[in-house]
Amino acid sequence: MTGVRTLDGSAAVRTLGAMIDHVAVDGRAAGAADLGAAVAARYGHFTAMQVRGGRVCGLALHLDRLREATRELFGTALDEELVLATARLALRGEPDASVRVIVAERDGLRVIATAAPAHAWPAGPQALLPVPYQRYLPHIKHLGGFPQAHLGLRARAEGFDDALLVGPDGLISEGTIANLGCSDGERIVWPEAPMLRGITMALLEGELPAERRPLTVADLPAHPAVFMTNSWGVVPVCRVGDLPLKTDETAMARVAAAYEGVPWDVL
Repeated sequence: MTGVRTLDGSAAVRTLGAMIDHVAVDGRAAGAADLGAAVAARYGHFTAMQVRGGRVCGLALHLDRLREATRELFGTALDEELVLATARLALRGEPDASVRVIVAERDGLRVIATAAPAHAWPAGPQALLPVPYQRYLPHIKHLGGFPQAHLGLRARAEGFDDALLVGPDGLISEGTIANLGCSDGERIVWPEAPMLRGITMALLEGELPAERRPLTVADLPAHPAVFMTNSWGVVPVCRVGDLPLKTDETAMARVAAAYEGVPWDVL
């Protein structure tokens, strides 16, 4: 199962293209002072997107996310043209990259964009370690991801690919950087719990019928396919803790085809 696609539909590898690491701030290439401000920024939010051939999947949704979070956290409007200009400058002509756009408070509101090597899911289905954790303000993709990074590293140290966040009531919410979904071949079921509505999640909801239900780890085997989604794409889940999951290839292929049919937007 392909984790993410290139614009010609071929499978992508985990890291694509040349090694790049560029930063732009407020529509200009970052200087030393800008880099210091970017590193020191603590209060803010961001969106992460994959760029292929100068295009982004769900660009309007990324801008919506940044605009709504800026209004909620800072009580002000977002300059979307500045966001786009800063992201383009960070790319510096690279056609393929992993781009992160940050809106943060540091001596005023700053728009920071970074461009790094493009990413895709590792090959093969994912194994997830359930861990008790609930993100603060989970509907916002905010700065300060240390807890998720720590939980992900702990999961990998125990032989898993990532962690699955579970609330005190036993209900699944999301992964450390991804949404979890289930499919019966026709309809997607997302967890009914506080979470970030991911861009790929939103894109799939525009292509397939979807609903939310309370889900526990014990509920997952009843679904023909369980998968994770983020800007890297869609990937099946084969195990959660000690619980093995079977994947109905037809159900999983329908989800993958829905994602792969979404057009990409020029950045």
